[in-house]
Amino acid sequence: MNASKPEHPRVLIVGAGPTGLALAIELGQRGIPCLVIEKNPRVGHAPRAKTTNVRTREHMRRWGIAENLKRASPLGPYYPSNILFVTRMAGHELARFENAFYCAPGKNPLYSEHAQWIPQYTVEEVMRAHAQNLPGVEIRFNCTLTSFTQNNAQVSAQIHDLQAQRHHEVTADYLVGADGSRSTVREALGVAMEGVQGLSRNYNVVIHAPGLAQAHKHGPAIMYWQVNPDVPSLIGPMDQGDKWFFMPTAVAADMHFEPAQAPDLIRRATGIDLPYSVLSSDEWQASRLLAQRYRDKRVFLAGDACHLHPPFGGYGMNMGVSDGVDLGWKLAAHLQGWGGAGLLSSYEAERRPVHQMVLDEAVANHAILGNQLWQTGMEDDNAMGAALRADIGQRIEAAKIREFNTLGVVLGYRYDHSPIVADDGTALPQRDFLNHVPTARPGALAPHAWLHDGSSLYDHFGKGFTLLVTDGGKHDAAHALVEHAHALGIPLTVACPPAMALQDLYQARFALIRPDQHVAWRGDAIPAPLTPLLHKITGN
Repeated sequence: MNASKPEHPRVLIVGAGPTGLALAIELGQRGIPCLVIEKNPRVGHAPRAKTTNVRTREHMRRWGIAENLKRASPLGPYYPSNILFVTRMAGHELARFENAFYCAPGKNPLYSEHAQWIPQYTVEEVMRAHAQNLPGVEIRFNCTLTSFTQNNAQVSAQIHDLQAQRHHEVTADYLVGADGSRSTVREALGVAMEGVQGLSRNYNVVIHAPGLAQAHKHGPAIMYWQVNPDVPSLIGPMDQGDKWFFMPTAVAADMHFEPAQAPDLIRRATGIDLPYSVLSSDEWQASRLLAQRYRDKRVFLAGDACHLHPPFGGYGMNMGVSDGVDLGWKLAAHLQGWGGAGLLSSYEAERRPVHQMVLDEAVANHAILGNQLWQTGMEDDNAMGAALRADIGQRIEAAKIREFNTLGVVLGYRYDHSPIVADDGTALPQRDFLNHVPTARPGALAPHAWLHDGSSLYDHFGKGFTLLVTDGGKHDAAHALVEHAHALGIPLTVACPPAMALQDLYQARFALIRPDQHVAWRGDAIPAPLTPLLHKITGN
């Protein structure tokens, strides 16, 4: 094996999934050279996540690729995102959730982009194409991290190219482990995952199911929960060409599953006899785990490398993307010289409480699966069976709404008590998983609005900080703040939309918006002196 001369990206990212790609895009769009390495080719049938939520799509709008993702949708953006609970695909309907996860196109005042039901491999293709077109971003597949060391100035990593069978040495200012649940970076740091391992045992099977969409009477949906005593499971369309996913839930510990068994299980679960064939299958465990810490000096953890939870609610991939966004703009700011050490320290301080909240939501959703909903007599074609199904349907609607209508979680997370947020002393709003009530309290996501020209308010925010003037007026103090920020090297632009309802929405004349669209400060007057505020929000 030959060793080549060292390479020197500013950031080395281990893992080319959505988390690593989000981080690379944030860095690349700010001119920070980075190298992304990935041990796998990142191709295949396995869907992993299938929900790209409204917040992730808002990041994609900011990156300029939201329309690319919409066009890449295998089922089309107008495919109804309904979720149905049925006894079987050939059986009775129990409950129905329409427009689950807010996938329906159209302008909603609360967000700038609707969600999308789309397999993760397609999301990765769109993100990867964009990242690779950014100057300074390089992605290498079939490469593994074998070891690394760090000192006060840099990280030195040994990379093994699996195709060329040779080693490279890479030195970088920072290293980020976005390498999934079995993170090599996390293990090298000796960071333990704390929580509950193995809440349940499940299988994810991707199948070719010719004619299944036409063989049942329930109408189009993105997911069908099958509640029966034989094979409680989830099934749904995933891609063109009759490609579906099938997921038996909470499988018994003594059950041994072979892919060859899947067609028979699907027939038993659905009650529909078709020539099913297996494209891929894997076993996975639902767990609730959080890393002890997310950082060791110049090395960070992001995505599944530092948090794991059940997939119910569709939070996992999306939370990893937001990790990449948070860490990305902060690393870029620090490497550009205007972000202080406190900016990097704020990564864990801000993200950990969000992870804990989402883990709790996902575990609550996991507590009620089809396995718990079955009752004897539900499939009987008589009055008692109908009454039982109606009762179970009401229970499902009450219990599972928090899993499929989650805007309060997706948009409502806040960076309360963050060291780089200027708290204004107002009361903390109450959390509500269902209803998102916009607030411009510092730390919260900036309240969204559609402007009279049809654009989103978010479209007027810059790559750096943005001073939002909500009353539509011109203020000398705002100009002074911009000049002072530029003198400190801080990128700051002004957004001054025509006077509308923004002042009522933000409850202040001014708001400083961070690069990730969260509020850093708000007030009716620009504070003097200016330096303490600017140092606070940039971690200096």
